[in-house]
Formats: sequence, C-alpha cells, structure tokens
Amino acid sequence: MNLAKARVLVVGDVMLDRYWYGDASRISPEAPVPVLLWQREEVRAGGAANVARNCAALGARTRLLSVVGRDAAGATIARLLKREGVAASLHRDGSIRTTQKLRVVHRRHQLLRVDMETPPSKEVLASKLAEFRAALADCDVVLLSDYGKGGLAHIVTMIREARKAGRRVLVDPKGDDYARYRGASVITPNLAELREVVGAWTSDKDLAQRAQRLRETLKLEALLLTRGEQGMTLFRRGRSLNVKAQAREVSDVTGAGDTVIATLAAMLAAGASLESAVRTANRAGGIKVGKFGTAVVTPRELFGKE
Repeated sequence: MNLAKARVLVVGDVMLDRYWYGDASRISPEAPVPVLLWQREEVRAGGAANVARNCAALGARTRLLSVVGRDAAGATIARLLKREGVAASLHRDGSIRTTQKLRVVHRRHQLLRVDMETPPSKEVLASKLAEFRAALADCDVVLLSDYGKGGLAHIVTMIREARKAGRRVLVDPKGDDYARYRGASVITPNLAELREVVGAWTSDKDLAQRAQRLRETLKLEALLLTRGEQGMTLFRRGRSLNVKAQAREVSDVTGAGDTVIATLAAMLAAGASLESAVRTANRAGGIKVGKFGTAVVTPRELFGKE
C-alpha cells in the first residue's frame, strides 16, 4: 500500500487547540474552584486541521480548504499546518475570530475548556466553494469534517459536485440533521451522534436496523459507527462488519474521530478496500487514544515501518 500516492482533499472547520498546563494543588479563597499555577502553553492544529495533519502524517498528499479570522490564531494554524506538510488554503475572514479551544490541564486532566467561535461570512464561504470545485480534479478522496462551526454551509453542493466528479466522499457528521449528508459515500458517527439522529435502541439488532435504515435513507455506500472500547461496526447494504478495539490504556479520546476518518480516507485514496481501510482506521484510533490531546499516528506506529 503506497500512501504517498494517496491524494486527500479535506474541507471543514479548523480551530486552534490551546493547552495551558500547570499545577492546581490549592483551592481559591474567593470561590470553591482550583487555582492553576500556570507553567506552559502548547498549541496544536485542531478540528479539520487535525484531520488534515493526520492524513499528512501517514504520507498522503493532503490539501485543506477552510476559513480562519484575520488574527494571530489563524496565522498560527497556517504555520503549524505548513510545518506538518499540509497544503492549506485558509480563506481569511476579517469579521470573525478564528475558532479556539483552550483547555486548562493539571497532571493530564482537564479542569476547564473555554471555546471561542463565530461563524464565517457568506462571501468567504462562496469563494471557498469555487476553490473546492477546482480542487476536485487533483484528489482521490474528499473528506468533509463537520464541527458545526459554519464552515460547511455548502456541504450539500460539495457532496453533489464531488460525487459528480467520481470522488468518494467521507463525512464526519455533526448535529441531528443528517439529510444534508445525503449521497455521501461514508459517514462516521460515534454512538452518541447516531443516537441523536435515530433515537435510542434496545438491542444490537435494533441498532443494526436503525443504522441500516439511515444508510438507505441517505443513499450511502456505508455507515461506519465508532463505538469506543467496543471497536467499530461497518454497515453496508445487506451486511455488517464488527471490528473489535485493540486493548490499550486510554489516555485521552480527544481527536480520536479525526484520526479514524483521516486514516480511512488515506487508505481508500491509496486503493485499499473499504474493509481493509476500516480495520486500519480502527488500529489508528486505538493508538491515538493512548496519546494526550489532539495527535497524529505515524506509519511506523500503524504498520511497524516508515
């Protein structure tokens, strides 16, 4: 499998993940909250940017389309992506602040998360759509990373245009309106996300029926359900495939879904079968949860070689 030949186009909501590390060994005299003695800050590319850096870390030629503000956070994301080998086209919108997630951490445990976000303007989104159409000729797989921040307002058109161009479309979904993902190749909800759309199930048989019904309604090639410590289930027409999780010590599940769909996209773009790509993505997700914060998985970790 030559991942260096894989070409993945990632579109979605990028964000800057910021981590404040420190010692929180005392309680504030002002309120019953811990006081963090700040020690250091770390920044990482998050959201769709984390998906893209995971694709690039595996060796895939990765292009990213997204929107950031005209601010320091947007410039930092661009710098991080360039360093990690992602060809990023980040449309600058002066009317917004780049989405940021600030996590306050004490001894690898989150004490607090602060989110900063505003949706991008319609004009910037329209220009991104035009670039998306032009980029389809130079990719094998399209990956749409929906974090619900407004960057995929034209997702219905993107799916239609990509499928018309003969490209597989993978979607990491968000929210309870899955109708906009109709016609995609594969969507990758987790248990909580699927439950929000199809309702609670009473048994594995009931779950399978609901998942297959959703797959048929949306006219998907497959629905890949990520189930945490239970592994994954791939639902295709007339059959399903259960892949068990590999037993690992879980450090942090943050960004595990990014790693899974990025690996799936890179493998499919390299010519792997869907079943083989799912098994590899399952291994990648298991490796990622052993790492703190958003992180990438390397070919050496995944395959035992560079």
